[in-house]
Amino acid sequence: MPQAGRVGFRVLVMTPEQAFWVMAPGTGELRPQPLPEPGTGEVRVRTRFSAISRGTESLVFHGRVPESQYQAMRAPFQEGAFPGPVKYGYISVGVIEGGEAGGDSGIEPGQRVFCLYPHQSAYVVPATAVVPIPDAVPSERAVLAANLETAINAVWDARVGPGDRIAVIGAGVVGLLAAWLLRAIPGTEVSVIDPNPARAAVAERLGLRLATPAAAAADADLQGLDRVLHASGNPDGLTQALALAGVEARVVEMSWYGDRAVPVPLGEGFHSRRLTLRSSQVGRLPPDRAARWDYRRRLALALSLLTEPALDALITGEDAFADLPTVMARVTGPEAAQTLCHRIRY
Repeated sequence: MPQAGRVGFRVLVMTPEQAFWVMAPGTGELRPQPLPEPGTGEVRVRTRFSAISRGTESLVFHGRVPESQYQAMRAPFQEGAFPGPVKYGYISVGVIEGGEAGGDSGIEPGQRVFCLYPHQSAYVVPATAVVPIPDAVPSERAVLAANLETAINAVWDARVGPGDRIAVIGAGVVGLLAAWLLRAIPGTEVSVIDPNPARAAVAERLGLRLATPAAAAADADLQGLDRVLHASGNPDGLTQALALAGVEARVVEMSWYGDRAVPVPLGEGFHSRRLTLRSSQVGRLPPDRAARWDYRRRLALALSLLTEPALDALITGEDAFADLPTVMARVTGPEAAQTLCHRIRY
């Protein structure tokens, strides 16, 4: 029988719910999580799947968020603080099991939803924080929504037009999703560059060709490009991005390096080719979109685009939530090179 206790003006119902916490760099554990009863305009979500956003969550798990970025890197429903203990994450797919959404929100019991919530078995959030998953999108694939949001933002920042010749450096989840979006623009020629030959099969599933960095450097068709997007997380990739960009081209830096210092080669042809180096970060909408778009609209767009079965190739593994403490250490450590999106089932 659940026991209730009053904290402030909210009733906390003691339940067997659990949440994943990073306790210290490289160490995580599942901790009991009491839930409040949903209030007006709130819903309770029962989690079905979450996923490890390997790039960012690796930096968080290993304590590599620089102090200057503690506030900027907060997840929407984060608890605790960097470097730990901290409850972090932003990929959650679940089902509405209670609460009062109110108004014309369109959120109903039994509905499948996506939320930018940490790894937790159930949670209570404002109804405005969840976005319905389209019927044509399986819950298992919906875990890609947050990464696809990031890719959408990068494509907007790149300002790509029909017929542009483009390279995406880094065949991780976000890089491959960005390349997949770009190839749908009429007339574009899109190449993906990555040193890991195992990523070629995944790229092919998405209709993309993959080249190694050495092959790209020697390929005349990959010189003087209109746009280059860098998503490898490796400074060598940024160096190559600047080298492949043509006169007046735009290079979009999607990687975030945490506390790592990154040399940027601004000599040689950087000035004479009048290159633009533009950072892209999902926490801000591009200025030319901000007047009309908000984060909810962008997330709904990402979910609507996940109807393509080929995208399942980006999900390279799955484990049970109960095993997440060891899985997080494994996926962000020894298996990092082999992992794209790693799904967690509840």
